[in-house]
Amino acid sequence: MVSRVTRYALGLAATSSLVAAGPCDIYASGGTSCIAAHSTTRAMYSAFSGALYQVKRNSDSTTTTIKPLSAGGVANAAAQDTFCANTTCVITTIYDQSGNGNHLTQAPPGGFDGPESNGYDNLASAIGAPVTLSGQKAYGVFVSPGTGYRIDVANGIATGDEPEGMYAVLDGTHYNGACCFDYGNAETSNTDTGNGHMEAIYYGDSTTWGTGAGAGPWIMADLENGLFSGVSSGQNTGDPTISYRFVTTAVKGEPDEWAIRGGNAASGALSTYYSGVRPTASGYNPMSKEGSIVLGIGGDNSNGAQGTFYEGAMTYGYPSAATENSVQANIVAAKYATTSLVSGTALTVGSSISLQATTSGYTTRYIAHTGTTINTQVVTSSSSSTLKEQASWTVRTGLGNSGCYSFESVDTPGSYIRHYNFALLLAADDSTKQFYEDATFCPMAGLNAGGSSIRSWSYPTRFFRHYENVLYIASEGGVDTFDATASYNADVTWVISSGFAS
Repeated sequence: MVSRVTRYALGLAATSSLVAAGPCDIYASGGTSCIAAHSTTRAMYSAFSGALYQVKRNSDSTTTTIKPLSAGGVANAAAQDTFCANTTCVITTIYDQSGNGNHLTQAPPGGFDGPESNGYDNLASAIGAPVTLSGQKAYGVFVSPGTGYRIDVANGIATGDEPEGMYAVLDGTHYNGACCFDYGNAETSNTDTGNGHMEAIYYGDSTTWGTGAGAGPWIMADLENGLFSGVSSGQNTGDPTISYRFVTTAVKGEPDEWAIRGGNAASGALSTYYSGVRPTASGYNPMSKEGSIVLGIGGDNSNGAQGTFYEGAMTYGYPSAATENSVQANIVAAKYATTSLVSGTALTVGSSISLQATTSGYTTRYIAHTGTTINTQVVTSSSSSTLKEQASWTVRTGLGNSGCYSFESVDTPGSYIRHYNFALLLAADDSTKQFYEDATFCPMAGLNAGGSSIRSWSYPTRFFRHYENVLYIASEGGVDTFDATASYNADVTWVISSGFAS
């Protein structure tokens, strides 16, 4: 006899259509309905045509909602692009498609403060994570350290030791070892209230608590005061390092039983990395889940982690493996793929370039350096050869992401422009993951007419900006003085041409 879940999967395979069945249609067919469904890339139900997420543009603080192109379909990225033209936008709300109203918004302070005003976390750039689904452009949620979303008290969610499941599609190459890139059930108080008060998917390479095999990243469960890969508080060698470009992650739990599953979101099936009894450490059996939902942060608002979220859902009830396998087939059929991270003036790896300011009154100034300080200086044809070299940069393939670029000093080979505490510095390559990410930048069409704007790959709300002739990665209207809104678009737009030392 063919089950309803199997029929959904067969229908999906036959049509390769996003609307044959959404992930939450499949969960409902398996008897574990979604209590929350979040995605900025597509509808999670075949009949869903409502709002997926809201964006706010910083030029006038106006908001708009982004919907699917059609019921059950991919997000209307073109509507976002039009709305955000010539300004920057952030994602303010990720709507719950389940009908329960479990919308995710800017996380408030808790055990840890965020970097925004009044201790709130940052909001994600609306353009930081472009992808395609079946060839149609969409945007994910690029979480830089300090970014987080939350609903404090969710409707219909499991509490105490009640059963639940959850999955998320993430970028398997965007992670770090800080606490905690989570999606799932957390404390309603935004504070650490004890062991077993969380049950959330964790993705990263933290080694503070549990670990898996290899160097990471791993899919683990954040159960509060511990990231668990299995039954113990230590290592589970059955939980592998997993770093597919698109990775499916899943965690589920019920009385005295829980599991971790995962796989390649672009192909193949799910694997089970742990399935068994609750952890032996005190406080996790029975569980004491509280019923908040977090994204990108820990239950106490620990917000040092990074990652990228595309879609995810939570269920009431413990999903069967067959149901989860059909959800995985649906994800694979959605055909997630990468797309360009850059636009504007084309750059050639190995070429030497200069970057000229476009702000009125500053157009004789170019990005240069004095020692380790990145600044703007007046450069002309009669300038010294030393200054011309200091204002010339060799284009390299992005050290942290090959889809973007890094800029090596012409006069100090082996040293690159990087950001540190949001100031731009010239620093020697130290071969660390942190350096590579901090030294990677993505040019795009200029926010001002003409030229190019250069955003940080790792903090995509932030762009190269000159402020009092010193260079920063600045966000429009942020909390720092160099984030001032006045002349922002002009200050972050540059004319890119051949380097003086070419």
